[in-house]
Amino acid sequence: MSREMRVSFPQGKRVHAHYDGFEIETDQAPDSGGEGAAPEPYDLFLASLATCAGIYILSFCQRRNLSLEGIEVFQSWERQEEPPRMARISIRIETPPDFPPKYLKALGRAVHQCAVKKTILDPPEFIVEAVQKADEESV
Repeated sequence: MSREMRVSFPQGKRVHAHYDGFEIETDQAPDSGGEGAAPEPYDLFLASLATCAGIYILSFCQRRNLSLEGIEVFQSWERQEEPPRMARISIRIETPPDFPPKYLKALGRAVHQCAVKKTILDPPEFIVEAVQKADEESV
């Protein structure tokens, strides 16, 4: 199954993605020439990991009628300098004192089912091509 997302360039360093009726806005930080009016694309990548973990936690708790009250998820990351890349991403799930301890390991395992994480671990093939549109007058 193939899907498509359209990208537009509204102004400055802003780049927006249009998909399924949503407009996802990005901008660059002021020190990178942007206005900082929206998250940078890499921030959205990190947010997709954290929120994917969150949806698996949500589903895990809902299936077991466990309260989500007091559960917090924290994602942190470390970069390495040479070669410049993301070195480590950590997700910590904090539960309230009354959360049943028997579910803690299973809650962590649920996060490992995250589709975003799985895509990083088994990356897809990337195909990039630049093509010139046909002249509308000659069509």
